[in-house]
Amino acid sequence: MSAKAAVFETTYRHYLDRIAGIDYLERADRLGAEVVDGALEIKLFGRAYRISREGVSGPDDKPVSFGVRVVLCCYILQCPESVPPSGDWMTYREFRDAGPLVGYFQANTHKIIETAFAGNSDGLIRACQRLGGKPFDDGGAYDASLTFPFLPRIPVLLRFNDRDEEFPAQCAVMFPRSAEAFLDMECMAIGGTLLAGTLVGSLQD
Repeated sequence: MSAKAAVFETTYRHYLDRIAGIDYLERADRLGAEVVDGALEIKLFGRAYRISREGVSGPDDKPVSFGVRVVLCCYILQCPESVPPSGDWMTYREFRDAGPLVGYFQANTHKIIETAFAGNSDGLIRACQRLGGKPFDDGGAYDASLTFPFLPRIPVLLRFNDRDEEFPAQCAVMFPRSAEAFLDMECMAIGGTLLAGTLVGSLQD
């Protein structure tokens, strides 16, 4: 096991210990989750996962990545006492505690999407639609602008302008201000990495 994987595994086990000590099923409504067979069923980018004291299981009992496990556990543990208003859309760097991870988010979310879909904005739109993406029009001029669910209470907004003769492709992934009530900055950064991987993976389908 690599050092990075070992850190994720340790964090995951710590989160499970904390989940075992709370009434996690009581949080279902606030999380937008379903209670199924003593577990919380939560959709992450459209895929349903079940979380209980025993761990996180995925669709068809396929292995679940460390990143997905940590994000789902954090989502449960950080659940606020009431669902906050969504608030404005914000870039990752605008969140108060994002500073140390802004470079990571840029490299592992924006740059990956920009590189993979430069010259293929239609392909990006199709990939987003597979995740439940809906057109988002606030009057801005973008080649692609869609919202889709990251987690039940956390949508994401993806904006993309394709490359042209003067500028390279540019991508921005945004979250509602309320996202920080449900996830810490590390988990939001992991979410961006998962999003980029999922979208790029659609090119192989």
